[in-house]
Amino acid sequence: MQMKTPMTIGGYLIARLEALGVGHVFGIPGDYVLGFYDQMLESNLQVINTSDEQGAGFAADAYARVRGLGAVCITYCVGGLKVANTTAGAFAEKSPVVVISGAPGMREREKNPLLHHKVREFDTQKKVFEQLTVASTVLSDPQIAFQEIDRVLHEALRFKRPVYIELPRDMISVPGNPNYHPQEFREESDPASLRAALTEAVAKINAAKKPAILADVELHRFGLQSELLDLVKKTNIPVAATIMGKSVIGEQHPLYLGVYEGAMGREDVRRYIESSDCLIMLGSFMTDINLGIYTARLDPARSISATSEKLSIGYHTFEEVQFKDFIRGLVKSKLQKRVTVQIPRPKPMALFKATNAPMTIKRLFQRLNSFLNESTVVVADIGDSLFGAADLYIHKRTEFLGTAYYASMGFAVPGGIGAQLANPKLRPLILVGDGAFQMTGMELSTAVRYKLNPIVIVLNNFGYGTERQINDGPYNDLVPWRFHKIPEVLGAGKGFLVKTEMEFDEALSSAEKETNTFSIIEVHLDPLDRSPALQRLGKSLAERL
Repeated sequence: MQMKTPMTIGGYLIARLEALGVGHVFGIPGDYVLGFYDQMLESNLQVINTSDEQGAGFAADAYARVRGLGAVCITYCVGGLKVANTTAGAFAEKSPVVVISGAPGMREREKNPLLHHKVREFDTQKKVFEQLTVASTVLSDPQIAFQEIDRVLHEALRFKRPVYIELPRDMISVPGNPNYHPQEFREESDPASLRAALTEAVAKINAAKKPAILADVELHRFGLQSELLDLVKKTNIPVAATIMGKSVIGEQHPLYLGVYEGAMGREDVRRYIESSDCLIMLGSFMTDINLGIYTARLDPARSISATSEKLSIGYHTFEEVQFKDFIRGLVKSKLQKRVTVQIPRPKPMALFKATNAPMTIKRLFQRLNSFLNESTVVVADIGDSLFGAADLYIHKRTEFLGTAYYASMGFAVPGGIGAQLANPKLRPLILVGDGAFQMTGMELSTAVRYKLNPIVIVLNNFGYGTERQINDGPYNDLVPWRFHKIPEVLGAGKGFLVKTEMEFDEALSSAEKETNTFSIIEVHLDPLDRSPALQRLGKSLAERL
């Protein structure tokens, strides 16, 4: 459809973001991008100013995981290069974040002047982001700017990975091509390949005596959780998740096995998955942590592996078959409904009865299991915040976020902010170590500004606990912060210092009732205390040194 009135390049980018469901853009302004910030203020987009660009990047990543697409907007180089790490994490873990960077105007670049923020050449930042994104563009030509915006945004949604859009400041208010017709991008499977793949998959599944499903992160990213439920309901095939895919299915489901992590996870879940004669791996990332540092024993000959990039049935690979088409085709296929099987269940957890004993990681997560409800989204940083949380009982789907592959410290606090803005019905429970909190924890000031109410639990073991398990030394020590005093610095929030089970129980109950602001619970732990999963992980990593 031809546009009736010329729209500016900045205006078109805003319109497309809004049309794709983005309601918030995270970032920090700078002179090269102020014009675009003014345009956003006049739109339906809400600008969320964070304390630091890295916080903005992590928040946009979590927002994308919950909402389907996120956006971060920063200035040239000094801002852009600070989100390189968060963009790398989004790429590694398939989170579609749109990185929008202001830049020097095209007219300013004549004769190669030494403008502020410039590093080497004017395209240095773009070259960096070409390695971290699935598509990138500089909106320097009004005739093709709209087309480039649509192309890049399509790639973000197609591959569920970040993209980069550079916006020279003298192009923001320039009208684009009024004759441009918005493009429709469609990815379709080759019909013959899809039919052949489904025929072979159905035959393999129906012939199996003990099929099982291993559900992973791409089911989250491509919005296929309902199809997974339909498949499980239709076939009665049990399903496990990886640590990256945790909460892809509600963990109350009667056919949910638990988290599969090779030797790091529960032994009964491992035995069931590894003894399956037809393991249906859907959207699975074969990362070292997902595979329990390569302690997994999964036989490709007995597997069906479907991802957005590849479809393999045994050793047979099928080309030009879209991930969504294959999943939906399975649901519609003539698959046998199995007699309900007896699946392993964890031993019922005893009710938490607080004592005056010192708090431990094991007891902390036992208490949290009874605390979670259908309105809680758990956001876990790397370390025991993540590994200890693997056995938490998540009630619904997409209520657990963590960086279980790229494993960048500092994700959780800004991630909780992004998650709550993406879905205000959810209240974040943020699990973060003292080291990770010192990196990005002061983003709690952003929570104050935008009236958010996360509950932050700081696992304070006085240093880098994961590294201590691998190889200890004085480099793992930290200057101790009084985390529970942070509300006094910010002039908002509630702080609690916890050393015993009784104190933790009381603090958590108080934090649950405090819904008008954030709560931060600092839990003192023995520096050598760690979850069984982290002990196994540390041992495996130490053997690789």
